[in-house]
Amino acid sequence: MTATVAGGKHGELDRQLESGIAELGLELGRGEQRLLIQHLELLEKWNRVHSLTAIRDAEKAVSVHLLDSLAVVPYVAGKRLLDVGSGAGFPGIPIAVARPEADVHLLDSNHKKHAFLAQVIAELGLKNARAVCERAESWRPAVQFDCIISRALAEIGEVIALVKHLLAPGGIVAAMKGIHPFEEIERMPPDFRVRQVHTLAVPGLHAERHLVLIERA
Repeated sequence: MTATVAGGKHGELDRQLESGIAELGLELGRGEQRLLIQHLELLEKWNRVHSLTAIRDAEKAVSVHLLDSLAVVPYVAGKRLLDVGSGAGFPGIPIAVARPEADVHLLDSNHKKHAFLAQVIAELGLKNARAVCERAESWRPAVQFDCIISRALAEIGEVIALVKHLLAPGGIVAAMKGIHPFEEIERMPPDFRVRQVHTLAVPGLHAERHLVLIERA
């Protein structure tokens, strides 16, 4: 690893994150930025045993995980938000940090990932986030969600099939993608349609990123 997260506490990683947040046009204070770095520190610690992510270079993780997650914040609206297939907590944890007024649920059926998410929420003291260990297709919460976001979970049509019963009336499914997913959009179920596709510029990430916002037709 070119730099450990712990070693970057007051150094290059902090500067990289602060610069990236400014490039994205977001306003996050030092306290929020510290929470984001703390998330990476916990991930690095857990990765030694559980291999939650393949990204083990701390500087790369700032772009690939934190800034990639924060890039969607301006386009994610609504009070109740669900990160489906949350994995190591991206984009859900950074969204919860950036939007403290939102009620963010992190859904993953993997017990080790759920345990990690629960620990991150506890250690970061996030009052607006909750980890849920369920399968999306069989989970029946009391209240539906205004926005359901997925990051590299599955093809758009498959994501819609998994979560449509969890989507509140007027709600949005937000699919984080790499290159523009023209073919996936063509294969979407006819009862859903694309509202918007946003091209994202993620600081430090030299790859195409798109956010597809989908609504009921």
